[in-house]
Amino acid sequence: MNDTVIITCALTGGMTVPAQSKAIPITVDQIVEEGVKAAEAGASVLHVHVREETTGRPVADLDLFERALSELRKHTDAVLQPTTGGGRGMTVQERASVLKFRPEMATFNAGSFNFGLFPVASRDLPFADWERDYLEGTTDYIFKNTFEDMTYMAQQMRESDTRPEIEVYDVGQIYNLEQLVKDGVLEAPFNLQFVLGVLGANAAEPDQLIHMLRTAERVLGKDSFTWSAAGVGYRGEFNLAALSLMLGGNVRVGLEDNLRISRREQATSNAQLVRKVADLAAMFDRTPATPDEARAHMGLKGSAAVAF
Repeated sequence: MNDTVIITCALTGGMTVPAQSKAIPITVDQIVEEGVKAAEAGASVLHVHVREETTGRPVADLDLFERALSELRKHTDAVLQPTTGGGRGMTVQERASVLKFRPEMATFNAGSFNFGLFPVASRDLPFADWERDYLEGTTDYIFKNTFEDMTYMAQQMRESDTRPEIEVYDVGQIYNLEQLVKDGVLEAPFNLQFVLGVLGANAAEPDQLIHMLRTAERVLGKDSFTWSAAGVGYRGEFNLAALSLMLGGNVRVGLEDNLRISRREQATSNAQLVRKVADLAAMFDRTPATPDEARAHMGLKGSAAVAF
């Protein structure tokens, strides 16, 4: 698999607001268009959030998810990976509700932590009232994923035959996974996504990615998981992508995590970010995996078994 790389594209996110970039897709039609173009650029996995179409507020609206997932499936064979992370204020039951569509894969968050977006609110941007409130409210926001929450989410994923992509934001969450294995909640093999650079969790620094990877190898077993890296912000996204490519891992890019194509220039689309990381992969003699190669590598059930 090291000759190829699975590129995940996080299309819109639940913790960015439209005032930050005109490129962020809001409506279902925009999300679908962005997803199809990202897949054409080399993404084999599309990470999907939805937003209230009139305001851009992140929501867990099942009608919007069904429209987005079904339309994406009509136009691309990429793996469709809806979020169970949601956005600020959502309950774990709301976040898990998307599993009714029995996706091949969905995100599974490996622990609670402070999730701070409030520094963004101090920027000189044309925020709507809800956007500023949403951002400033994260001074008192804990992204809640207790052991009870994680047990509930794992049960819902088993019932929907959905493979978890386990989002690991800090090194201590690897030990959470060890406990969940002991309790029979999760079992190997795992698909890990190291997400670094969120204020309140681990930093998007090379040393930290290597530390988390080596800890996972020691605690969970070197042959027990596939892995990918997602860095928040421009430097985090592409620095960690390069390191992940060097270490034999996979990568995630997209407007959920990073709004810039260069230090001084905002990205115009998700596809632009995918193309940049695909070009970077070529420098390491690695090519983007096809959706079927990604499915085989991550042990997915296939798109014929979803319910959308």
